[in-house]
Amino acid sequence: MNEIRRVSSTLDLRKNGNSARWENFRRGVYRFRSNALSMVGLGMLFIVIIIAFVAPWVAPYPEDATGTTHILERFQPPSTTHFFGTDKIGRDVFSRVFMGTGLALQIGIVIISLAATIGITLGAVAGYFGRWVDDLIMRITDIFLAVPALVLAIAITAALGKGITNVMIGISLVWWPGFARLTRSLVLSLKEEAFVEAANGIGASHARILFRHILPNAVSPIVVKMSTDFGFAVLTAAALGFIGLGAQPPTPEWGAMINDGRAYFPSEWWVATFPGLAIFVVVFGFNLLGDALRDVWDPKLRGR
Repeated sequence: MNEIRRVSSTLDLRKNGNSARWENFRRGVYRFRSNALSMVGLGMLFIVIIIAFVAPWVAPYPEDATGTTHILERFQPPSTTHFFGTDKIGRDVFSRVFMGTGLALQIGIVIISLAATIGITLGAVAGYFGRWVDDLIMRITDIFLAVPALVLAIAITAALGKGITNVMIGISLVWWPGFARLTRSLVLSLKEEAFVEAANGIGASHARILFRHILPNAVSPIVVKMSTDFGFAVLTAAALGFIGLGAQPPTPEWGAMINDGRAYFPSEWWVATFPGLAIFVVVFGFNLLGDALRDVWDPKLRGR
């Protein structure tokens, strides 16, 4: 009889939790679609994603993403032949910016995925188990946060060596503490809720409580942080590319392209300006999306 009651309680808990999560998701989608800011950000990012996929076929000079040179066409201003002009060795800036879009998105996805995985796992463990586990993880987090993220990312990347892979690793290793602190605070709050006590009462394991009951209810703030941080991850990677630690020539990486054009600014302004505008669009688009998601999911801001 006790076993039957236990199974029944488990099924009821699961059913109620899934129903509540689905209802919250449905309401969130409705509020998101009703938010003009979210649709602007989503539209900008949709265009960027489309460009990333179709760039190899729509770029007028895709070969300029490689080591091709056209010395006789160097520093051509923007025109109908070269929409964004050409650089110091005659490569089409428009084609290189388009071809670099996919790389920028790849960088952001890898950095945020790695940082979120590390940070969410450590933050969840720290918040749930507390005591010395919490103290140890939070002190490690504080050490990383004590050093400016860009400085630490430069140091780690320089130690690992130049290259886009090392840039992604370096930035990921300095980006996780923010996710850890956020997740810890959410878990500390949620583990006192009635549904967690109910799960404990029916004998659910710690792993099941944490990953099946607590973390699914903490998704919204984490997704908001991921969307907002995505743009800044791309910006940080571009900063490392600007100082020569990122993708190496002739890879069309936006930060490196800005560095190539800065020596010729402002006379040949287009070489550095258009890659900079591309970075701005990605960062601004993800910031708009992140702010909109926060306004949709944060009950304190919905009535603002």
